Amino acid sequence: MGIPAFHGVKGPMRLTLHTDYALRTLLYLAVHTNRRVSIKEIARVYGISENHLVKIIHHLGRAGFVDTLRGRGGGLMLGRAPEDIRIGDVVRHTEDDMALVSCMSPSPGVPGSAECLLARACHLRGALGEALDAFMAVLDSRTLADMLHTPERQILQEAKTNQQAPVTP
Repeated sequence: MGIPAFHGVKGPMRLTLHTDYALRTLLYLAVHTNRRVSIKEIARVYGISENHLVKIIHHLGRAGFVDTLRGRGGGLMLGRAPEDIRIGDVVRHTEDDMALVSCMSPSPGVPGSAECLLARACHLRGALGEALDAFMAVLDSRTLADMLHTPERQILQEAKTNQQAPVTP
């Protein structure tokens, strides 16, 4: 069984890199629960910028998803059990704006969110809101533990010792 196809998705409806890297970080930490992991290690394994990862870790730490310890013997660990981390919660925490179109944005006056002529009678906005709710319901039904099956675990466990190419999930 391979990676499921995304039926009919052709355009750029995607999460930010911030969320992508946050989820990858949490997956890596969930596989390495027996030790503290460095930012440098995660950055090397995934081939991402350490500087960018520092910001993401700080954000995840403030939310309690990651436990950070500075200094000698320090590093990162999950702040909660993988079974207690809902993917939907991580996405909500890391995405700045879940609005699918500008009229759904919670902050009017944002560039690109001009008042739409149909705003008071728009059924499209309702359908998009319903689709977003369904998307988030799927993510809310999954935990970090649910995302780690044997192949993922094996790849991420071997990644630390493999000094070659970065892993891309």
